[in-house]
Amino acid sequence: MNTVAKTPWHLWAVGFVTLLWNGFGAYDYLMSKAENREYLEGMMEPTGVTVDAAIAYMDAMPLWANIAWGLGVWGAVAGSLLLLLRNRFAVHAFLLSLVGLVFGMIHQWTNPMPGMTDPTTPIIFTFVIFAITIFLVWYARRMAAAGVLR
Repeated sequence: MNTVAKTPWHLWAVGFVTLLWNGFGAYDYLMSKAENREYLEGMMEPTGVTVDAAIAYMDAMPLWANIAWGLGVWGAVAGSLLLLLRNRFAVHAFLLSLVGLVFGMIHQWTNPMPGMTDPTTPIIFTFVIFAITIFLVWYARRMAAAGVLR
């Protein structure tokens, strides 16, 4: 007999907070892919990169890096939604997101954006994203093992 555990309050908290967090990642992805100059200007200002250089950099990204970026972003959004739906595939979605993030990090670190005067903020932000993604993989696995996710 397969019993489903009671949903702990923290699942809803983690699910909603990470959906907002990952939703911003999806917004960033869409604004970047749409080459929204106003948005990109605000995002690039602290790094010293011009909007034109950022657009050229993204346009020149190899296919594998674009796929990694998409997996990282949309896997995370799907993971948060699946977590809220108490679906065991949240684990898989977060794992896909982690794989996308790792390959995206490889691309960013081996091909830095030209003209970047201060990479500190992007590097710190990347590590924050990495830590959150690792936490989400761990958390979803824990909830699946506890029988909360079906």
